[in-house]
Amino acid sequence: MTALTRMRLYAYLRTGRFVAPVLTCLVVIGIYYGGGGSEPVGQAYGVNAMLLFPVLAWQAKLLLDVEPEVQRRLARVAVGSTARDLGAGIAAAVLAAFPLIVLSLVAPWLLGGVRGPISPGEQTLAAGLTVGLWAHLVVIAPAVLLGAWASRAITRTFGLGAIVLVGGAVLTLVLGLTGSPLWWVAPPMLSITRTTTHGLVPAGVALVTLHALMWTVVALAGYGRVRRVRI
Repeated sequence: MTALTRMRLYAYLRTGRFVAPVLTCLVVIGIYYGGGGSEPVGQAYGVNAMLLFPVLAWQAKLLLDVEPEVQRRLARVAVGSTARDLGAGIAAAVLAAFPLIVLSLVAPWLLGGVRGPISPGEQTLAAGLTVGLWAHLVVIAPAVLLGAWASRAITRTFGLGAIVLVGGAVLTLVLGLTGSPLWWVAPPMLSITRTTTHGLVPAGVALVTLHALMWTVVALAGYGRVRRVRI
């Protein structure tokens, strides 16, 4: 499984598909912070995490799609287990997310878009950095699972994959709006953003993390079930 994970990461890097998500991340952050103003670090990182969600999902799809169909089937036979094959793909997508996370955390400072507290009532710099890092880490698993559901192994065609990817990202935002009766159906991207504006409130952080974890578990179980019947 470790060797298969490395192979998929290597294939993703060797084919150059990583360039598109990296450039997209830079463009999105550049546009958001291009107005010349600055925001408290926690609030800014909360928005960053929400904006990064579809980019990470797209990257996961690109990584999982880089392997040809025949090679993917041979890899499943080589590792001897469907669970190991799926685990290697998901692990590779999660590892590939971390460079974009680092870029999302560092770039706003280089652009002058984030700042520390300027009044006694604002979050401290340490609290803002901590809650911002939490926001980015919580986003990874739901984004990777959305990308996995949009991958060629599930959707079979590029068009359907694009619909799942874009539709999933849009529905995540729509269902996450305040007052939505179906807020529990989607991963809590907007809830993460709202939570970061209030700082490290343990109850809020715990509830959002639990929601993201439960959504990830259900999405992963469904993904594994479908992949078992779609060789």
